[in-house]
Amino acid sequence: MTESLSPERMAAWRAYIEASQRLFTQVEDDLRTVSELSFADYHVLVLLSEAPGQRLRMGELASRLIFSPSRLTYQISSMQKRGLVARQSCPEDRRGSEAVLTAAGLLALREAAPHHLRSVRAHLMDDLDDAEVACLTRVFERLGQRLRADRDASSTPADN
Repeated sequence: MTESLSPERMAAWRAYIEASQRLFTQVEDDLRTVSELSFADYHVLVLLSEAPGQRLRMGELASRLIFSPSRLTYQISSMQKRGLVARQSCPEDRRGSEAVLTAAGLLALREAAPHHLRSVRAHLMDDLDDAEVACLTRVFERLGQRLRADRDASSTPADN
């Protein structure tokens, strides 16, 4: 049985969805204007750049991005055509593949990152009211706590 939301929680949830959609649409428009990257492109490049010299298996990359495997395959293929990433076979599993950040991808990320951060800050300050900023902040804090807890739980060594 699912718990029903109170009218005020429903209103807060609706406000969060509307504010986040408006914010992300504006920020993605800015990101595309400056670097021709979508949010998905940007986040793939960020994850690949956080593992310098390492390859990320497609399944691992999909789970970190909360993408479906088919969406990630499409995303990587699109970025591969633009020279931002390379896809290589996985040495441990001949059926698997890995994504690697190219020099062009690193350059695109370096050019996009400062503008992306300024754009997020500008839209948060200019386009959202205080209640919307507070709502987004609470959600992002909870999400960050949950992601850190998940990461810590998954990195705990198994009992021998």
